[in-house]
Amino acid sequence: MTNTLYYGDNLHVLREHIADESVDLIYLDPPFNSNANYNILFKSPEGQDSDAQIEAFEDTWHWNDTAEDAFDEVMRSGNNDAFTLLRAMREFLGDNDMMAYLAMMAVRLIELHRVLKPTGSLYLHCDPTASHYLKLLLDGVFGAVNFRNEITWRRYSRPKGSQFDSRRFGRSTDIILFYVKSENAYFDLKAVRVPLEEAEIAKRYNLQDEKGRYCSGPILRSEGMGLRPNLVYEYKGFLPGPAGWRMTREKLQELDEAGDLYWSGTGNPRRKVRPGEEAYAVIDNLWSDIPALESHSKERLGYPTQKPLALLERIIAASSNEGDVVLDPFCGCGTAVHAAQKLGRQWLGIDVTHLAIGLIEKRMQQAFPAITFEVKGRPQSLSAAQNLAERDKHQFELWALSVVDAVPWKGGRKGADGGIDGIIWFKPDGKKTEKAIVEVKGGGTGVKDIGRLAQVMERESAKLGVFITAQPPTRAMERDAAAVGVWENEYTGRKHPRLQILTLAELFQNKRPDIPWVDASAVKSAKREDTGKQGSLL
Repeated sequence: MTNTLYYGDNLHVLREHIADESVDLIYLDPPFNSNANYNILFKSPEGQDSDAQIEAFEDTWHWNDTAEDAFDEVMRSGNNDAFTLLRAMREFLGDNDMMAYLAMMAVRLIELHRVLKPTGSLYLHCDPTASHYLKLLLDGVFGAVNFRNEITWRRYSRPKGSQFDSRRFGRSTDIILFYVKSENAYFDLKAVRVPLEEAEIAKRYNLQDEKGRYCSGPILRSEGMGLRPNLVYEYKGFLPGPAGWRMTREKLQELDEAGDLYWSGTGNPRRKVRPGEEAYAVIDNLWSDIPALESHSKERLGYPTQKPLALLERIIAASSNEGDVVLDPFCGCGTAVHAAQKLGRQWLGIDVTHLAIGLIEKRMQQAFPAITFEVKGRPQSLSAAQNLAERDKHQFELWALSVVDAVPWKGGRKGADGGIDGIIWFKPDGKKTEKAIVEVKGGGTGVKDIGRLAQVMERESAKLGVFITAQPPTRAMERDAAAVGVWENEYTGRKHPRLQILTLAELFQNKRPDIPWVDASAVKSAKREDTGKQGSLL
């Protein structure tokens, strides 16, 4: 299987491109506005605009024909448990955005179950807003018996929000739901063990003999562990109860000869436990040792929901082997596929925005310079780009902006843009940041567009402007662009056209805006990874 990024709706990609039982591990972090007012998701389509507690936000989950179709597809899927749960949720919640979210998640979870191997696992990352509903859906799709853990990730050391303002405790955690396909699922807790600090070792192993530090440990079984007649035998005059010893006579004798068996003051046998295999912290379902990425973190790429690499490395190391296939159907900025590549796994990533796919392409090439992978669904030719411009103006804009390393205006949200689609930040002298305004046009253009961009440049005090067009510019457009003049970089003495026109054809010929230096603080680069053999993950 080739490492692949897919642009498109993950439901379509799963059905058309991912074979049955071909994936070893799935991690998904579905888009969900956890910072929005909780009540927004329970507003019906007929809700009144005067409801002051309802805060509008842009998201992909709304009750409409698409959500209704997803509900019907779950009904026809043959998974009666999943549909029974979904129908009960609809009776309780009604037709609102939360219900749309659950319907569209249910149909995708059924597909994810299909592509997962019998030895595979799934980790679903969410927040408490919907984690209880998603857990019910996962019980329906995977079976309650295949639930393994509800992992609580303490992502913030300082809780978000104030209990005095919102009349509740601050929020500092996310939820990760861990399910398996069957009881044969692969899992290796030793792969993610964390060594104890020296201070913790000294505290835990607080006794000492001629061999070094040790702590006292049991060597007898308790009756709660069950009766083992075959482990009931006399050793050096001591006869245990009906539960017996914790090991055979041969193993016990080896332990004694090694100096790791002793007799307490009450005459009971005890084991000397040495720091070694046991000198590791137990990883349980409370993950408080992996902090979220701070704004100043070197790992931060500027993607709002980016998760730390260490979080994904722990999941991948525990539930997969080298060479296994890892799938992230909502791959965002690509942390899961990055971690998979770093740990020697194969990977598949899916996202519905060109902004995300473009970011992941750059991230993987920067982190792993020799990497090869396929990108499917993203324009790879002039005709494909022109087709995208005709089908989806907004996604075409985001794709074009990613090609020239521009930051989408206002995060790429739809709506009035004031003549700005994106900004390229640059530092002509290596210190002071300047900007170039980017405007993208997928349809017809004319001299008025050049005039408007020139006006926006003046309004925004931008040194440069870049006009990307699917259509070749007219002579009048080229004339008016040239009339805007040139900008001289005082630091280098080099002159740059102030308003530059780039066509789609030129983008595919690898021509880029004539800009001195892109500011890495605005478009951050991924850290280059060591491509040598990865050691065991501690």
